[in-house]
Amino acid sequence: MEVSLQDSWLWDDVVEQTKVAKEKGIDPLLWALQVSSSLSSSGVALPSTDLAHILVDYICWDNNVPILWKFLDKALMMKIVPPLLVLALLSQRVVPCRRSHPAAYRLYLELLKRHAFTLKCQINGPDYQKVMKSIDDSLHLFEIFGLQATEPGIVVVEFIFSIVWQLLDASLDDEGLLELTEERVSRWAIKPQEMEIDGHDIYDEKKIEYHERLRNFNTTMAIEIIGQFLQNKVTSRILYLARRNMSTHWVGFIQSLRLLGANSEALKNSKALTSEVLLELTSDSRIVLSRECKTSSLQKFHAVMAFGSLVSSAGLCHGSSRSDLWLPLDIVLEDAMDGYLVNTTSAIEIINGLIKTLQAINGTNWHDTFLGLWIASLRLVQRERDPIEGPVPRLDTRLCMLLSIITLVVADLIEEEEGASADETEYYSTDHWNEKKFPRKCRDDLVSSLQVLGDYQGLLAPPQSVVSAANQAAARAMLFVSGINVGSAYFECINMKDMPINCSGNMRHLIVEACIARNLLDTSAYFWPGYVNGRINQLPYSVPAQTPGWSSFMKGGPLTSVMVNALVSSPASSLAELEKIFEIAVNGSDDEKISAAVILCGASLLRGWNIQEYTVQFITRLMSPPVPADFAGSDSHLIDYAPMLNVLIVGIASVDCVQIFSLHGMVPQLACSLMPICEVFGSCVPNVSWTLPTGEEISPHAVFSNAFALLLKLWRFNHPPIEHGVGDVPTVGSQLTPEYLLLVRNSHLLSSENIHKDRNKRRLSEVASSSSPQPVFLDSFPKLKVWYRQHQRCIAATLSGLVHGTTVHQTVDLLLNMVFRKINRGSQSITSVTSGSSSSSGPGTEDNSLKPKLPAWDILEAVSYVVDAALTACAHGRLSPRELATGLKDLADFLPACLATIVSCFSAEVSRGVWKPVVMNGMDWPSPAANWSNVEEHIKKILAATGVDVPRLAAGGSSPATLPLPLAAFVSLTITYKIDKASERFLNLAGPALESLAADCPWPCMPIVASLWTQKAKRWFDFLVFSASRTVFLHNSDAIVQLLKSCFTATLGLNIAPISSNGGVGALLGHGFGSHFCGGMSPVAPGILYLRVYRSMRDIVFITEEVVSLLMHSVREIAFSGLLREKLEKLKTSKNGMRYGQVSLAAAMTRVKLAASLAASLVWLSGGLGLVQLLIKETLPSWFISVHRSDQEEGSGLVAMLGGYALAYFTVLCGAFAWGVDSSSSASKRRPKILGAHMQFLARALDGKISLGCDGATWRAYVSGFVSLMVGCTPNWVLEVDVDVLRRLSKGLRQWNEEELALALLGIGGIGTMAAAAELIIEKD
Repeated sequence: MEVSLQDSWLWDDVVEQTKVAKEKGIDPLLWALQVSSSLSSSGVALPSTDLAHILVDYICWDNNVPILWKFLDKALMMKIVPPLLVLALLSQRVVPCRRSHPAAYRLYLELLKRHAFTLKCQINGPDYQKVMKSIDDSLHLFEIFGLQATEPGIVVVEFIFSIVWQLLDASLDDEGLLELTEERVSRWAIKPQEMEIDGHDIYDEKKIEYHERLRNFNTTMAIEIIGQFLQNKVTSRILYLARRNMSTHWVGFIQSLRLLGANSEALKNSKALTSEVLLELTSDSRIVLSRECKTSSLQKFHAVMAFGSLVSSAGLCHGSSRSDLWLPLDIVLEDAMDGYLVNTTSAIEIINGLIKTLQAINGTNWHDTFLGLWIASLRLVQRERDPIEGPVPRLDTRLCMLLSIITLVVADLIEEEEGASADETEYYSTDHWNEKKFPRKCRDDLVSSLQVLGDYQGLLAPPQSVVSAANQAAARAMLFVSGINVGSAYFECINMKDMPINCSGNMRHLIVEACIARNLLDTSAYFWPGYVNGRINQLPYSVPAQTPGWSSFMKGGPLTSVMVNALVSSPASSLAELEKIFEIAVNGSDDEKISAAVILCGASLLRGWNIQEYTVQFITRLMSPPVPADFAGSDSHLIDYAPMLNVLIVGIASVDCVQIFSLHGMVPQLACSLMPICEVFGSCVPNVSWTLPTGEEISPHAVFSNAFALLLKLWRFNHPPIEHGVGDVPTVGSQLTPEYLLLVRNSHLLSSENIHKDRNKRRLSEVASSSSPQPVFLDSFPKLKVWYRQHQRCIAATLSGLVHGTTVHQTVDLLLNMVFRKINRGSQSITSVTSGSSSSSGPGTEDNSLKPKLPAWDILEAVSYVVDAALTACAHGRLSPRELATGLKDLADFLPACLATIVSCFSAEVSRGVWKPVVMNGMDWPSPAANWSNVEEHIKKILAATGVDVPRLAAGGSSPATLPLPLAAFVSLTITYKIDKASERFLNLAGPALESLAADCPWPCMPIVASLWTQKAKRWFDFLVFSASRTVFLHNSDAIVQLLKSCFTATLGLNIAPISSNGGVGALLGHGFGSHFCGGMSPVAPGILYLRVYRSMRDIVFITEEVVSLLMHSVREIAFSGLLREKLEKLKTSKNGMRYGQVSLAAAMTRVKLAASLAASLVWLSGGLGLVQLLIKETLPSWFISVHRSDQEEGSGLVAMLGGYALAYFTVLCGAFAWGVDSSSSASKRRPKILGAHMQFLARALDGKISLGCDGATWRAYVSGFVSLMVGCTPNWVLEVDVDVLRRLSKGLRQWNEEELALALLGIGGIGTMAAAAELIIEKD
């Protein structure tokens, strides 16, 4: 302590006064009064920090006598000295000398018990800040914790934490346990700096025995005081602040505390605290800042927040399914089945983030989380167990989602959870998900969820195509339980009908096998009650010795045609089998490489669910073969791999296969592998060819066309380069360009520690690195880049004129003469027709009719001019529609890749709107009349459940069907293709483009196209009619609003339509669509319609306002529904009315939460991050400021309150979907700006600086609900908000008497709000 010279006489006088009082034995009270009077007369403010230093220095240790301790006690009682400072000073002097001065230590502990828990009066003292500064200097807290004591409240937290930790280390040292800690020494003053000497009576045995007993008693007492600090309402909350904001220090503290609780002998002597209780205090990660909801609004809000468990009774009210909590998951899973969606982000990553969000927001445990996952993915499979025919993903994609993607999600979640459990630092830096303490808890909950899943028999019935696989899984379990060990060879030849016991399996058997394959379960699952139907004593027959199959192949069987067929038709059962095939594909002979490629693209890809991620990886790696060590050619080494590459490309070209690659996140790497193939083979002159083992001959043109068609499916090549965007965030659709795909692929190469903590990113990184460890850019593929730029120019503007004599001009002439050679022989030559973009001329000759031997890229460069010339000739009557379609088909047959440029040209020309419509009369152009009325009738049936009016296809039936010339030419071209496997990959390219093009044209262009195509492909009728029905919404925003309204009414069960049933997921998504239901085309559930429509909507900004409006309307409908009104009436006469009212409110809140969940899902899916940020930044503030209709009827207050809570849940869920609940996603980097602006809006409104137009009850419910959700579900968000804003919000909440919520907000606000939180905790005491 430093004392000024002018004050030294005063303190010398106090010391002398104390010395005289000690010698005379003056009463401590009298001494205290004399000192107080002396200091007051000298102008010293009391309590005095200087006096605290003087007294402690005087006592320790020259005057360590009982009467001076009594003087000190009276000084504390008379508030002459600040208690906290005295305790801080004594801790530095007494605790290190506790062995030689056990009595002093005992007195220190008594003073600690008396004064450390009465903080309120001390922080309200006049010199509070000065006292805390003195404590900080005395204990050197900054040097220990590294926190700048900018506010005294920070020192309060540090002081309490340091006092408890010092007692802990001293107790460990007293019991010889300190060396067992990780640091082995204490950071606190617990040992004397000089050798201790007990005193003159050191050899007095009685004194020694007394001291020893006192030391033991002191140790026990110190541990009991530690327990009091952890149990006391105020100090435990202050320690909670230390835990949140000093996490690295807290880890060491809690480890030492557990060590003490588990090994302390002194603790056994305590009557106030047991080892079990102390360990419980260390292991319980409950939120210490418990929100004891003392206000009615928060009680009501937390009633809905408590609705979390799948077995919650509240979830069963009013038709809400127990799994409605997971409605967003059902929607996202179904959305992933859209054949037109090729996502660059792995479904594993998307679902993983969604699960974390829903678990955080709903507060569900892992058992319910896993059960929700299984139920939602099973519903996905059951929804389309008999899918419609058409170029859309079918059952294989849905089974991939259930048995591969979802099990990989579960594996990632468990690995992350167990890793977090092992990482104590990460665990103690958050208070969320308290099951992180138990590494096995997550796996145990997975087991229990799968056991409970057996009760959902309606969902477990396998689709017909997987009955055999399910039965084999059940038989495998039964044989294992029976003690019969058989290999996979047995199941390759067994017939389930030959088994002596019924081995009928279901989807749960397949799920369990998928989990066992990924080490999530072991074979103990086979012994679950009811898992198998019984046991058998012996096998019905033995396995033939030479059955072709995976077993015989692994034993060395050669890849004969029979063996290859067997391996193609049955999936590999283990990674070892796949690895052997991959090894052959890399190092085998040319024929073996082709066979291996065929096998990998067979059943192992589509139905090898247990190893599907490896199949996808191996195929992707084979698409980028390494340069052989002995390669010395001038051409690319890829030329030598042409047959194998072609087999791979064709093998994965189906809609289901592309979708499977997309779900596994392989699209960016697949695109990166396809680009060099296109570059190389597109540059080859077709003077070489390769013969496949099947006898098929392929040319460089064929390899290029197949690769190019597949590449174009991976990005929206037929869409304009500039699409609608929201705010400062472009839509995902506009990002799907070759550059963006490469950018995402290059990001997979990152090998930071965070990447490798994520299993999924680790997988993607390994695959990307195996093909090329360096980033790849579009500039590496100059030919592809030239075509891509030409494609963009074609869409953006008309073609520029050809320069006569150039290579491109010559190629245009060659192609025109080739495809229209029959016409050229007539009187009118097509090549004499010039358009605005083509100046080619001259009659064709027989020589020119020969197919040009040109590289594919050269041909593609000229195709756009050929198409333009052909359209112009047709428009001028020099080329008939049939000749146009035939000529273009010949061009596409010559080089199938030309179809891409043809699509590009047609799309551009239709959008320019310069071509006159043509009449589809059945003479010049094909007529849709044969199916016209049938299509119209079925469109009306499909949309029947939405209430949307379907425009007449032809007014009065007299108007002829017309299409713009380019669209008519396009549809005429596509219907010339056969519906077979060879044409499938090109129709899959042209089909979406045709549909998109027709949908953008005026009504009824798309129904006309559907009518024409249904004549061609009758088995695609359901698909085509459904596609036509979508366009009703694309031309009428009112129809979109009506569809959204139908989604809400169906989900909430607010109407009586049969499809809505009792509401929930089933009513929203229904059973899919198709004429195989109910003897004809049935109404399609509104959710399915919206999921297949929203991607084609040009204007999505209006969605936010409409969804908010529909949400509030739904809340009103819920509040005034007959059921709730009836319960409110009963409430007036019920003897136990309060309880009955809570049940009513909980039921209403459950449905409100479901409505908000649906609303958030729709906004997030419709516009992604951009639309969510627009909602939070602009739409919601505008809504709160605007004046809304006031409703004075009975119950309007309830409607207003429910509306506020609905908006709060809706907003937080939207933000969580877009940004995530943590900071792991890249989107989370945008969160601080948008969230900060919204929180600033709330704070300004609470400050009275913004005039609100909404109902006051709605506003209050929104603010309290929004903050409650942030505090309880997304605490990381709070850390990103400006400290001043948090303080203002807390102040506003306290004005509403929401003190607990205000405290909770400050408590998780980080270092910046820790001081205010600590002071509020103490003030509330």
